[in-house]
Amino acid sequence: MECIENRTFDELEPGDTASLVRTLTHRDIELFAIMSGDINPTHVDDTFAGSDSFHGIVAHGMWGGSLISTVLGTQLPGPGTIYADQSLHFCRPVALGDTITVSVRVSSKVERTHRVIFDCRAVNQDGEEVITGTAEVIAPTGKISRPRINLPEVELRQKGRRYEHLIGMTKGLEPIRTAVVHPVDTPSLLGAVEAARAHLIVPVLIGPESKIRAAAAQAQLDLTPYEIVPTEHSEAAAAEAVAMVRSGTVDALMKGALHTDELMHAVVDGNLGLRTARRISHVFAIDAPGYPRPLFVTDAAINVYPTLADKRDIIQNAIDLAHALGIAEPRVAILSAVETVTETIRSTLDAAALCKMADRGQITGGILDGPLAFDNAVSLEAARTKGIHSPVAGRADIFVVPDLEAGNMLAKQLEYLADAQVAGIVLGARVPIILTSRADKTLARLGSCAIALLLARHAAGAATGANS
Repeated sequence: MECIENRTFDELEPGDTASLVRTLTHRDIELFAIMSGDINPTHVDDTFAGSDSFHGIVAHGMWGGSLISTVLGTQLPGPGTIYADQSLHFCRPVALGDTITVSVRVSSKVERTHRVIFDCRAVNQDGEEVITGTAEVIAPTGKISRPRINLPEVELRQKGRRYEHLIGMTKGLEPIRTAVVHPVDTPSLLGAVEAARAHLIVPVLIGPESKIRAAAAQAQLDLTPYEIVPTEHSEAAAAEAVAMVRSGTVDALMKGALHTDELMHAVVDGNLGLRTARRISHVFAIDAPGYPRPLFVTDAAINVYPTLADKRDIIQNAIDLAHALGIAEPRVAILSAVETVTETIRSTLDAAALCKMADRGQITGGILDGPLAFDNAVSLEAARTKGIHSPVAGRADIFVVPDLEAGNMLAKQLEYLADAQVAGIVLGARVPIILTSRADKTLARLGSCAIALLLARHAAGAATGANS
């Protein structure tokens, strides 16, 4: 086993040196910021840093200082060293990608106190001084040799990063005029106002005006900028919102404080609703910090026990959504309990049929495989262990569940056990329908609205292209 060994006070001589070399990465900056709590935007905000005097992200000054401490504590003098004093001068910034050589040199020794003075220096890859200074330590007097400790791996997870990316994709797009149905409680009203402030939607608040204003007063929201369309109750609000879509007054719907069934009853009405030739379905757009790709689960809210024909539309809706969000050829995993076609498990038969439908052009725009158990869909290692060779296994974007029960449980498990955030959107109607929950966090609500905006603008672009 590799050991770490010191140099005692008696072994040290003026002129003795030690050094290390490190290249600054974004991970280094994030870890240092997390450890120290120093979130100065010069170090962690790309937009701010690009406009300041350094024209980009730079390292915390004490990141370089900590490397001096590393040399002193692990090499010279090494284990048993006690820091007594440090004086540093920061000559120039360290930018991402810079390679820094940190060195210490014994300057003098104090016999009575066993103190050692070191000259400290750090230079970049161009030989330019980054840090200079001195350090004073109490050197060990006894020999120490210890096995080098293997530190645990650190995995950085930033919740909501994918939603922030989606919101970023909307920059420059005109917000969509959105009917917010029955926003008579604080979460639903606040979600609409926050989305408006983020320039994602222009909300039209539909419902009992007195209740909407009471919710606004409780949340201390000013509703002056927003249109209110008064209705008697939630059922009337849903009907009015659907009528506004049919008349072209709004471009999207957003669920407020009413049950999903009540809103969807108006949406699927045979005469006055918003049906198209495509089956209406729901997609959870999930930001799971531990998964390296976008993650869409469908259908977990609308179709309880979908037929094979329903699943065809459910998959096509999800593929079209992925295209609108910039995923050119999404990988679609059709989930079941097992990865083999089994007569007694209907979902495996459906999966096999759906894959063949894709082969025949009945489903387009994505790469399908199934049946796949969930572990095979998310883990290449699990797929290899079971001998599964698939372009989807281990790297799926879209997860097609057997039924609503399975999908809802999967989404909630990811949310509460995997620290994921969950945004929801209904597809297949004339316009996007934003489904939010009381439990949704702000970023998830904004993510849902960003998806609706991207969908609406993508559809408008496709229509323009088709008519030109």
